[in-house]
Amino acid sequence: MSMQPWFSDAKLGIFIHYGIYAVDGVPESWSFYTGKVPHEQYMKQLDRFTASKYDPKAWADLFARVGAKYAVLTARHHDGVALWDTEQGDLNVVRHTPAGRDLLAGYADALREQGLKVGLYYSHSDWNHPDYASTVHTDPPNEEVAGNRYASAAPGTEDPEAWARFLAYRNAQVTELVERFRPDLLWFDGEWERSEEQWKMRELSEEILAGNPDTVLNARMLSYGDYATPEQGVPLQTPDGPWELCLTVNDSWGYQHQDNNHKSVRQLVRYFAETIGMGGNLLLDVGPKEDGTIPAEQVERLEGLGGWIAKHCGAVYGTVAGLPAGHHYGPSTLSADRRTLYLICFDAPRETIAIRGLRTPVKRVSVVGSGTELGHRVIGGLGEVPGVQWIDAPTGADVDDYATVLAVELDGELDLYQGAGRD
Repeated sequence: MSMQPWFSDAKLGIFIHYGIYAVDGVPESWSFYTGKVPHEQYMKQLDRFTASKYDPKAWADLFARVGAKYAVLTARHHDGVALWDTEQGDLNVVRHTPAGRDLLAGYADALREQGLKVGLYYSHSDWNHPDYASTVHTDPPNEEVAGNRYASAAPGTEDPEAWARFLAYRNAQVTELVERFRPDLLWFDGEWERSEEQWKMRELSEEILAGNPDTVLNARMLSYGDYATPEQGVPLQTPDGPWELCLTVNDSWGYQHQDNNHKSVRQLVRYFAETIGMGGNLLLDVGPKEDGTIPAEQVERLEGLGGWIAKHCGAVYGTVAGLPAGHHYGPSTLSADRRTLYLICFDAPRETIAIRGLRTPVKRVSVVGSGTELGHRVIGGLGEVPGVQWIDAPTGADVDDYATVLAVELDGELDLYQGAGRD
């Protein structure tokens, strides 16, 4: 299957970690897996999960307003608690929490009303399922995977029949998601606890695509994923093919009361610009409270980033990765026709901005957002080595509070020199 074209031009998606873990504000699923919270205490959160102010239309309105083109909601995390009325097993918020209703149907409908693509997160692993810890990774990546009682069978107790039952349960749940909600994207997780062969990834992929051949799958489907998903840090080398950086607004995926370490709007603009400058998407995570409201501090960050995107949308959408490192101090993007470069400057430029190795003549340079035209000239150059393109720095109101963007209109398609110069 070829990659769906909407994905690489989406640029911004919103990740939503929402589940019973928001009740006590504990790390999602991991808190009982690592022993930080007793399992019984973790599961008692079911009794207090209300989703009383859950308004997926308000979510979708916010996401669209800030310039996101898709969202990904945790349909089921590693704790096995499903947010929909699954017919597989009994552990879901419809039957066992005061919320008492399916939380996915309204979400999918609300996103589509706003023209957003629908993403669902699903963990291959389920640390609450009685058949899950019935085998062990054929080549465990670490001791925890090999020895944790929620993840793996104790030596000598492996049960192939139980593992087959678990895979049937997982496949049936994924099929439910595809048939009921027709997600544009399935964002898998938990893959590290078994091998690709143990997970039967090929069969699962075939089943998903038989139900909807346009479904995009992330790299945690291993060989059957469509795009890479680096986590919590912009990669230094561009991943092969389409990719997306998943990043939290603070330090936590789900809602945690004590985590006030929110990234500033300026930092988020920087993460976003660096990501799209390398040709990726930013999947920015929020953690709603148990009532379904997104914390005000996170809404404020989303709106701040969204304001910058709206002002500079021409440099964001309809673009591809910009200049390789070394040609400009900062990220850049390039229009799809390769005739306009967008230079992103995080600090207020002083005197001039330089582009090195640019062979294509420059017709015009202007400040994105204000339209102010800037002077520019080429200095130096010898033979096949082009001179440096110097651009007059913008000043005053033309300097953006978060990052200033210059549109460099080229007289032809981008052509770069990347040699070592004259011997």
